[in-house]
Amino acid sequence: MLRQMRRRMIGMAMAAFSAVILLIVILVNAFNYVEVSRRTDRTIESIQSFEEDVQHHRGDDGPPPEPFGGLPDREENFMTRFFIVRYAEGTEEASVYMDYIASVDEQEAVSYAGKVLQSGKEKGFLGSYRYHVYTENGEKAVIFLNAAREKEQIRSLLIISVLTALGSLLLVFILVFAFSGFAVRPFVQNIENQKQFITDASHELKTPLTSIAASVEIIEIEHGESEWTENIHHQTNRMSKLVGEMVALSRLDEAGTVLNKEVFSLTEAAWEIAETVQPQAKAAEKTLEINIQDELEYNGDKTQIQKMMSVLLDNAVRYSDEKGKIVFTVRRDKKISVRVWNSCHFDTLPDLDRLFDRFYRPDSSRNARTGGTGIGLALAKAVAEKHGGKITAKCPDQNSIVFEVTL
Repeated sequence: MLRQMRRRMIGMAMAAFSAVILLIVILVNAFNYVEVSRRTDRTIESIQSFEEDVQHHRGDDGPPPEPFGGLPDREENFMTRFFIVRYAEGTEEASVYMDYIASVDEQEAVSYAGKVLQSGKEKGFLGSYRYHVYTENGEKAVIFLNAAREKEQIRSLLIISVLTALGSLLLVFILVFAFSGFAVRPFVQNIENQKQFITDASHELKTPLTSIAASVEIIEIEHGESEWTENIHHQTNRMSKLVGEMVALSRLDEAGTVLNKEVFSLTEAAWEIAETVQPQAKAAEKTLEINIQDELEYNGDKTQIQKMMSVLLDNAVRYSDEKGKIVFTVRRDKKISVRVWNSCHFDTLPDLDRLFDRFYRPDSSRNARTGGTGIGLALAKAVAEKHGGKITAKCPDQNSIVFEVTL
């Protein structure tokens, strides 16, 4: 129990922290990417103005245009590397401006521009360059800005943020693991006290129940049977069954409980239970259909497995509708499957998540005629989990319910 609660607590804490860290990493890197893109776009806009000035002076006999200086930081102007590929109106003839670049030649520049125009995008990254496509007076110009430093900045921040996130997750996991035991200990102690109380109360109830049953038998011998003695028998049997189920459930819950595992014929074990329940179903005017696969074997506690099957079938007989149908299926696909389906009518679908809670009854009035003790399904769940399996309940519609155990 302590281990299970610790795992759940650690899992929930790590899931929540991981979600927060992931969101922070995404937001930080997305903001950085947008900001770097904006900064490079502003630089390209300055380059566009410079390029227009170059075009205006081209062919003039006057003084050449001033060197590029469109950025506020004068030193950054000298570090800005770019080239421009311009296409004349209606032609594929390209002219390349390469005064501020040395890492590419004219042929590579034209190749870059061709890839950009083929992509159909107006702006973006291509390799280590940020580009913009401008169209003016039928002419197209593709401006490429060397953004290697900016892309390295994006990459570095991504690596640092991811490594920081992983380190934080590891540190938080260590801290949560270290302190989780102290956090769940009061809850575990409370649960253990409840279990001990149920166990002690169950044992204490056995003696008076035995005494009551013996006294009623003596009364019947001396005065004969009556509806009152019959009712006492019924109620003591019901109480004895409840006590037995409480003791069995408490033992299964105990840490370190060792099951009496052995390889047995699951087919024969299932038939034994089905044949026991069949007269009960017939007496209640209900149809029991049995589908048990031949030659099934299983390594487990036969007594507990049969108890689980008995609980599920008893539950189906009790809760199926008048003259209803019950289908009991035991088969192996990839795993062993024990399935009990029964017809029933629900005005309101039951809370399936709570059906396996102890003492939970769908009937809030807790009328003894409409249901059992509320222990049976909890016991079936405990048996399934002790064998490394799980049990589920589903309502395909408002006219049926199915319980399935996977072992």
